[in-house]
Amino acid sequence: MADFYIRVIVYLICFLICLYGLRAFDFNRFIKQNKTTEAWVLYFVIALCMAYLLGEFMMAVIYYFN
Repeated sequence: MADFYIRVIVYLICFLICLYGLRAFDFNRFIKQNKTTEAWVLYFVIALCMAYLLGEFMMAVIYYFN
């Protein structure tokens, strides 16, 4: 049960890190006019995918050294 909570916390932290990191990228160059809702959905999907990959890496490192 504690493993589940650790995973959730790691994924949430990774999601926040990815959201912060994606702010450096200029999405306005690639967004079509009047398509802001779709752009926000894409932004969060990219952040979720990156957070999953980063979280899996972090969990692998944590379990490897334990």
